[in-house]
Amino acid sequence: MREMLAAIGRCRLLESSLLNAEVKEGEILPPTIQRLMKGYNKYLRPFFDNGPVTVGMSLDIASIDTISEINMDYTATIFLRQRWTDERLVFEGNKSLSLDGRLVELLWVPDTFIVDSKKSFLHDITVENRLIRIFPNGTVLYALRITTTVACNMDLTKYPMDKQTCTLQLESWGYNINDVMFYWTRGNESVSGLDSLQLAQYTVEDHYTSVSEAIYETGNYPRLVFHFELKRSILYFILETYVPSSLLVVLSWVSFWISLSSVPARICIGVTTVLTMTTLMMGARTSLPNANCFIKAIDVYLGICFSFIFGALIEYAVAHFCTLTHADAHMLMYGHRMYDFDDEMNGIVTTISTHSNRAKRRKEPAATSPSVPASTELAVRPSSPSGSEPKPEAAPPEHTNWCLTVLATLRKILRAIHCCHVENPHHIDNYSRVTFPLSFVIVNLLYWTYYLYF
Repeated sequence: MREMLAAIGRCRLLESSLLNAEVKEGEILPPTIQRLMKGYNKYLRPFFDNGPVTVGMSLDIASIDTISEINMDYTATIFLRQRWTDERLVFEGNKSLSLDGRLVELLWVPDTFIVDSKKSFLHDITVENRLIRIFPNGTVLYALRITTTVACNMDLTKYPMDKQTCTLQLESWGYNINDVMFYWTRGNESVSGLDSLQLAQYTVEDHYTSVSEAIYETGNYPRLVFHFELKRSILYFILETYVPSSLLVVLSWVSFWISLSSVPARICIGVTTVLTMTTLMMGARTSLPNANCFIKAIDVYLGICFSFIFGALIEYAVAHFCTLTHADAHMLMYGHRMYDFDDEMNGIVTTISTHSNRAKRRKEPAATSPSVPASTELAVRPSSPSGSEPKPEAAPPEHTNWCLTVLATLRKILRAIHCCHVENPHHIDNYSRVTFPLSFVIVNLLYWTYYLYF
C-alpha cells in the first residue's frame, strides 16, 4: 500500500515538473511569438476548413557527389525551401521574424518527402540546419539542408556515349490534393546551382521542372518533379579503353610482316595480344553492373577488337597449314615427274641399244659371228625387267602413299572451292596486310556513326 502511494506521488511530481518546464519555455519566448502561439494548434493544417493549403517549393543543388552505374543512383546535397501561408500567424509590422530552427516543433510544416530516396539525412552540425522565417502576412519560409541518395533508372546500352535523365521527386506523404497543393515558385528557375557544378564524368546538358499527381490506393497526392539530363564525358574512356584496345589490334597485325617460318615469333605475338585484350575486357566490366541485360557500346567495341586479334592468330594457323599442304603436294607432283622421267630414260636407252645391234648385224655375217648370242642378249637385256639398266626407285611404303593420297584429295577439294584456293600460301599474309586494316577502319566508321548519331 505504501509503495503504491509512493509511486502515485512520484508521477504527480513528474507531471508538475513538466508543466513548470512548459511554462518556463513559454515565458522565454518573445511577446510577439507568445501572441502567435496562443491558441495555435500545430496538428491542424492552415485553412483546415477553407480548402487546401498551397505550398511553393524551390531547390538549390549544392553538390552532386557521386553517380553510380552499379547501384543506379546518385547522391546530392540540396537546400530545400518551402513557402506557405498560415492565417493564424499574421501579425502587425513590416519586418519578418527569423526564428531558431528548433522552434519548428511549435509550427505546422508540410510532410514533404523524396520519393525515390534510398537514404537521406538532415545535417546537424553544429545545430540542425533548419531555417524558419515568418512574414507579417502569415507566410512561412522553411528551409532544410539535406543529403540524399536517390535512385535513377539508367539505360546503359550506349555506355560510355550515353545520356541519362534523372529525377528528384517531392511528394506529400499524408495530405492528398484536397488538403495540400504543391507548385514551383518560379517555374524552371526554381532550381539553381546546376550551372556551377563540376562533375567527374558528366556534364549537365538540360534541366526542367514539372507538376504532376501521384495516384495511390489511398488517393491522389501532389508531386513536384525536377528532371535533369546528364551527358557522359567520353574522353576518359577513349584514353583508358578505346585507344589501348585499338593499339592491340594494330600490334596483332605486326605478325603479317614476319616470315611464316618464324613460328615462335608469330605465335608469341598472337597469344600475347589475345591475353592482353582479355585482361582489358575484364577490367572494363568491373566498374559496371554485373547483373543486367545491357549489351553496352563499350562491350561491342571490345568484342570487335578481340575478334580482329583472334582472327590474326587464326590467319597464321591457316597460312601455316596451307604452307605444309602446298609443300606435300609439291613433293607428290615432283615424285610423279621423276617416275615419268625414269620411264622416258629407259625407253631412250632401249631404243639406242636396238639401233646399235641392228647396225652390227649388217656389218658381220649372222652364221660366223660369235657375238650374236651376246648381241642378242644385249638387245634383249634392256627390254627385260631383270636387265642391268638402273632399276626404278623402290615404291614408298603403303602408309606414305595413303597420306599422300589424302593430301592430294584434300587439295582437290580446296581447288573446287574457288574462294579457298591459294596458289601460293605466302600470298595470305599479303592479302591480310590490306584486308585487316581496311575492315577495321570500315567497322570503326560504322560503330562510331551508329552510337554517336543514332
